[in-house]
Amino acid sequence: MKKLSTKWFLKWSEKVGLKKQNLLDAIRDLEAGLSAVDLGSNLFKVRVRREHRGKSSGFRTIIVFREDDRAVFLFGFGKNEKENIDKNELRYFKKLGRDILSLSSEQLEKAISQKVLADIEVIE
Repeated sequence: MKKLSTKWFLKWSEKVGLKKQNLLDAIRDLEAGLSAVDLGSNLFKVRVRREHRGKSSGFRTIIVFREDDRAVFLFGFGKNEKENIDKNELRYFKKLGRDILSLSSEQLEKAISQKVLADIEVIE
C-alpha cells in the first residue's frame, strides 16, 4: 500500500514537528478502525499523536484511504487551532480525494516524481 502526503501536508507536518513514525502509526490506526472518523467518499479524519503527548492533545488529519491501495494525507490541523473542518473544506477534500484515488499507478508515480505527492516511507 502506498503511504503518501500532499506537498502542502508535508510542509505543514515538518513545520509542526510531526514525526514520520506518528504518520505511519495514524495509517495503522485507520486500517484497524481506531481514532478515525469516516467522513464519506473514502475520506477520514484521523488523530495523530503529538510528540511527548497523547492523541487527544495532538493533531487532526484528513486522509483519503482505499484499503490495500493507498492512504494520502491531505490536510492537518492542531486541535487548539481549529475545532473542525467546515462544509466547504469537506466538499473540497472529497473532490481532491476522488481525484487522487482515480489516478492510475503510473500517474501516481509521476505525481511523486514531480513532488506533487510525497512518499511518507522514504522521507528522512
